[in-house]
Amino acid sequence: MEPARAIVVIPSYNEAESLEATIATLLAAVPAASVLVVDDASPDGTGDIADRLAAADPRVEVLHRTARDGLGHAYLAGFQRAVAEGFDAVVEMDADGSHPASALPAILESLRTHDLVIGSRWAPGGAVANWPRHREWLSRAANAYARFWLHIPVRDSTAGYRAFRASTLRAIDLAHVESRGYCFQIDMTLRVLDAGLTVAEVPITFVDRVAGHSKMNGSIVVEAMLRVTGWGLKRRFLGGNR
Repeated sequence: MEPARAIVVIPSYNEAESLEATIATLLAAVPAASVLVVDDASPDGTGDIADRLAAADPRVEVLHRTARDGLGHAYLAGFQRAVAEGFDAVVEMDADGSHPASALPAILESLRTHDLVIGSRWAPGGAVANWPRHREWLSRAANAYARFWLHIPVRDSTAGYRAFRASTLRAIDLAHVESRGYCFQIDMTLRVLDAGLTVAEVPITFVDRVAGHSKMNGSIVVEAMLRVTGWGLKRRFLGGNR
């Protein structure tokens, strides 16, 4: 399968300092790609910047949402629009510039033979740069915890840089995805594997943001631990997936 039309979904909330540079770098790396910015009513003017970029470049479009409603819901709204518009490949990418656009051609190439491709920090060859030690520890621990409880062969199931075939998104049960924070990435990985579809990891170097502020907080960590533990217990003792 060759994804003829790819769209990169970029959720944004208060990313005015980095969004324009992120999109410019992305379109320079993959000029044929389209971009969908999903803005959750950012009070810092991110949505206005996205509108200006869309007015200047037909490859860019914007989906405005009325309130901040969690990363997972922002992505689901973007997925729904991307599939409805007939794109073959749907990419997740952060607005803060931490995901290297230079890796996207390799990710899309791997999507020819896989249903989900993850830009992986923890696969062999992957790395992080300029990241606080506590964030690196938290990410490694979260992924080890998910592998232990869920028995999944994925090194970086929390990664937010990934590409789905549109057929993959149609095949899994998106209507019942309730994860809001970064647990959404684990949830989606698990749903793809449970559907009998294939997952590949392409190593990337993740670079910490240079502008703006991380959205990570304690409630996001708690949600991920509770959901992963619940899924794991159900899979082990009740014979179900969720």
